Amino acid sequence: MKLALLLLAFLTFSLPAHALEAGKEYVAISPAQPVSVKKGQVEVLEFFWYRCPHCFNLEPDLNAWIKKQPKHVVIKRVPAILNNGWDAMARAYYALETLGLHDKLHEDLFKAFHVQGMDLSPEQTFYDWAVTKGVDRAKLADAYNSFGVDAKVMRAQQLGRDYKLTGVPAIAVNGKFVTNVGMAGSHPDLFKVVDALIAQERKRK
Repeated sequence: MKLALLLLAFLTFSLPAHALEAGKEYVAISPAQPVSVKKGQVEVLEFFWYRCPHCFNLEPDLNAWIKKQPKHVVIKRVPAILNNGWDAMARAYYALETLGLHDKLHEDLFKAFHVQGMDLSPEQTFYDWAVTKGVDRAKLADAYNSFGVDAKVMRAQQLGRDYKLTGVPAIAVNGKFVTNVGMAGSHPDLFKVVDALIAQERKRK
């Protein structure tokens, strides 16, 4: 009996890890995109759109996953701009980021759309909403229309093209790979794929 249990344990721990399949669970980006992290770190980009229900539904699982990540995993949110109608909320995100409020109000922005049924895309409506959250209207307007936010919005547009995005939410790993829930199959499987890609890149480094 003991021998059988030992043999079972040996076989279990000897099984090879599931090998990811390019084109099925993720796509490889060619050419690979530059990343802005230190040596030994792995960059993870989460592309989202505030009006996307799938992005909203992913948020709880994404936040739980983020809390588990070690220091060498650098996670950055990118408001995707796949058409002209998306740029308003990207600008809103970067305006809040300029004021250091994006983390504080990120979840509230999602809820405004998907729980409260609000449309914060119009500039003045966004300001009105932000004021109810204690944000200085004048400072927010200055940030919203600033050169710095203009540059970040243009960069977000370029990233969407560089990573060949066709939808959101999508997660890019180290400038080389992109995956999403549709490819992975489920939220838990998505993060398994991302973890495997991170481990692969970490091993290379």
